[in-house]
Amino acid sequence: MRKKNAILIIDAQYDFCNPAGSLYVNGAAEDMQRLSAFIVRNKEAIDHICVTLDFHPVNDISHPSFWQDAEGNFPPPFTQITLAEVKAGKWTPRFYPQEAVQYLTDLEAQGQFPHFIWPEHCLIGSKGASLDDTLLAALRTWTLDGKWYQAVTKGTNPLTEHFGIFMAQIPLPNAPETQLNQELIDTLSSYENVYLAGEAKSHCVATSLRQAMEYAPHLASKMIVLEDCMSDVKGLAHLGTPIYEEAQKRGIRFAKSSEPIV
Repeated sequence: MRKKNAILIIDAQYDFCNPAGSLYVNGAAEDMQRLSAFIVRNKEAIDHICVTLDFHPVNDISHPSFWQDAEGNFPPPFTQITLAEVKAGKWTPRFYPQEAVQYLTDLEAQGQFPHFIWPEHCLIGSKGASLDDTLLAALRTWTLDGKWYQAVTKGTNPLTEHFGIFMAQIPLPNAPETQLNQELIDTLSSYENVYLAGEAKSHCVATSLRQAMEYAPHLASKMIVLEDCMSDVKGLAHLGTPIYEEAQKRGIRFAKSSEPIV
């Protein structure tokens, strides 16, 4: 059987895609409508769908409750925490202090993303972690023809951010869930074309694309970015822009969901 078209859908979850979600990405609801229509319209031509699910504990290193100031206050969401501030005592990790300092050291040396505190989102088992309703309805329509969609989780380890689906931002020793997911790379690489969509364009989608280019260039070359099925975190589009520019230089394809499937 010819394995032609797959879709990799990044973090299309309630907290990102529903206006009532804790970390709603402006435009995501409309993205999901377009993506869902794309799936239903092309259901016979789509051979595989992988959805990724951001899953976090409450006391995640990127959630407020992991940190406190000298008065015991948690940092507000959208606070940036630097290694220098931690060493100066402005912020103190409430858990795993040695590991948290090492994480900030490694993250800043990497130079891709600053350490940012997000609102609590996609808590394990919560409504916010569930798939977007519109997308789920489209997936159900697609599966009724005898297909199964794949679900891959990320973000469960509280000591590292996990933007990209293929690997945590800083992989941790003795924590396989944070290390390169070669099995997923192999699964997706078996298809001729891999459409890429989801949220947020500036962070998790961009990082997944970056990781594919870096660790699985053979997979990256098969990707088709559905650019009207993803949106940026407001004010942070610049974080993902260089990644998409690099993808274009490498000849990675970009398309609209209204275009015919390859």
